[in-house]
Amino acid sequence: MSSELLLNLQEALLYFFLNPVWLIALVAAYMLGSKRVSRERTDFNVGINKGSTEMKHILSVGWLYGLVLSILIAGVGLIVDFNWIIILSVIMLLVIVSFSYKLASPIYYVTLAFFALWALDRFAGDFSIGTWFVLEDLDFFGTLAITVPIIAGLLLISEGLLVRRHAARHTSPTYVPTQRGMRGAIYQSKLLWLVPVVFLVPGHMVAEYAPYWPQFTLGSEQFSFIPVPLVIGFSQLVRSTFPDVLLPKMGKAIAWLGVAVVLVGIGAIWMPVLGWAALIAGVLCRILLSAMISLSERNKQVLLVPQSEGVYVVAVLADSPAEKMGIVPGDLIKSVNGISIHNEDQLYDAIQVNAAHCRLQVIGRDQEVRLKQQVLFRHDHFRLGIVVVR
Repeated sequence: MSSELLLNLQEALLYFFLNPVWLIALVAAYMLGSKRVSRERTDFNVGINKGSTEMKHILSVGWLYGLVLSILIAGVGLIVDFNWIIILSVIMLLVIVSFSYKLASPIYYVTLAFFALWALDRFAGDFSIGTWFVLEDLDFFGTLAITVPIIAGLLLISEGLLVRRHAARHTSPTYVPTQRGMRGAIYQSKLLWLVPVVFLVPGHMVAEYAPYWPQFTLGSEQFSFIPVPLVIGFSQLVRSTFPDVLLPKMGKAIAWLGVAVVLVGIGAIWMPVLGWAALIAGVLCRILLSAMISLSERNKQVLLVPQSEGVYVVAVLADSPAEKMGIVPGDLIKSVNGISIHNEDQLYDAIQVNAAHCRLQVIGRDQEVRLKQQVLFRHDHFRLGIVVVR
């Protein structure tokens, strides 16, 4: 039986690329990278990360999460409706092409698809699109009221873990005007993750229009595996602190919200209305969490602004002398090679004083004064790979 399940799962995964969501997500990731590099070059005269970074990220990170989710969904037997998957995919496509990735949380996809299917079933029961989308009698206070909220919670947990682990690593600085008429540097995190998830669907729903689709039998029931390229998006501005401080906390809060949705969804086994409550509460809490953080950041002063003495580091290029010295965003460089500096031009002039060796006096985020030094080689970046507030 296990070999049959594995064979059917492998065959079903071949149809993953029939779904246009993954291709459009790749195009969107490429456009995100291109736009980011263009903005960085306008603001800082250098692209901090390659334009392909977002595309590599979307292809490499989400597979393990998708595997774990697929095992949980199939192992527990969380069955969903095939029409729900279609609506889910359409909603994802619309959000991806909108580039509004604050709306790309899976709790929004899942909940909108659930209530859209309920509305169609109630108000347009005879609605259909060829043989691909044919409404059947569904019990929205039965199986779907249990499985959909649990899946939504599991996806929220995955979103939280992705944000906690990866969002801070892939932020990009940009300039904004401050209340004092200067320009300050803030950070933007805007990412997409491709998480391939295999959903479990009753076999008859698929066999009617795709008899070739792999199925397996469990007891007297037939089921099919439907692989779906689920896209999770994230967008957040950080202005009053640093991304590696704020975003992991935000990811942790999202993950715990997912745990709560799962627990309430499990309660729908005994009280189906709890499934509806879990979805609605999950959406409201996710909106509230995002709004609270965004409003809090908007009302605070920009942290990285020009200083009368020294310059703030906003980014460090990969594999640069600055990275080898341990310079990190948020460090305040006070002097270079014994020369006090007050702006970007003085920083780079002081670096050229000694072309073979560089010594920096730096005040870290913890306000501790440190001396950083590095031997320079001919191929090293002439500006040490440091991007500072102008």
